[in-house]
Amino acid sequence: MDRESVLHREVDQGTESRDPASGAAPTAAKSTTPQTMKIRVLGCSGGIGGSLRTTALLVDDDILVDAGTGVGDLSLESLARIDHVFVTHSHLDHVTSIPFLVDTVCWMRASPIVVYGIKEVLDILRAHLFNWKIWPDFTQIPDGEKPFMVYREIKVGQTVEIRGRRFTAIPANHTVPAVGYALENSRAALIFSGDTWVNDGLWKVVNATKNLKYLIIETAFSNKERDIATASKHLCPATLAEELEKMRATPEVFITHLKPGEGALTMKEVSQAAGRWRPRMLENNQEFSL
Repeated sequence: MDRESVLHREVDQGTESRDPASGAAPTAAKSTTPQTMKIRVLGCSGGIGGSLRTTALLVDDDILVDAGTGVGDLSLESLARIDHVFVTHSHLDHVTSIPFLVDTVCWMRASPIVVYGIKEVLDILRAHLFNWKIWPDFTQIPDGEKPFMVYREIKVGQTVEIRGRRFTAIPANHTVPAVGYALENSRAALIFSGDTWVNDGLWKVVNATKNLKYLIIETAFSNKERDIATASKHLCPATLAEELEKMRATPEVFITHLKPGEGALTMKEVSQAAGRWRPRMLENNQEFSL
């Protein structure tokens, strides 16, 4: 495949990028056929052990939102179908499978895997992961003209559209540069908070999103560890309840990123503090449809 084909494959697939703030025109024609989005949870734990897997969502069969350890449960054929990875932030539990994914399937593909993230996140991946010391730089393999992986920078508020499916980077408040993502099609929307703490920007997006069907939001620690949660910029049940008070939308609420061994306690406290929103624990292999 020549360089022109590699660089323009996204356009051929009906991919466009729009920044609402700039009003820039899309770079490719919109898909004319509405597409149902199926979102499968590959991992939603704050750690590993037994059946626990860290954060990863599979959208249809070709897109990942984060790439934690759950990606490794996919078959080789399924791995080879992944074309795009939207990264919330650089912490290992959210990116650990990207190096293995690219290394495993690169020989099976005719085009690069596209990794999306804000500039600060991509800079960290370049400097500290795909740096020839921790892992080879697959943006230079086999060479810079025809790489196995490419980076695509996005900004908060910017939307990438892939065959009628829209992915918008939304604000997050974490210890490293981070975003969440709003996933939408013409029917409905799902918002994934990513790792975040007190975050007014998130609720502005939640409250402005039409047809919001699902909210997936993290609550990593129980209330007895509120100090740790605050220091590491994660939610606990008490702060989750305070944050949910800012919500005017009425989506189904699912809790993710529970720490191993504390899931039952944390969900009990979530129910006590935030029960009127009827939050439920996100589960591995759970599926959502938009």
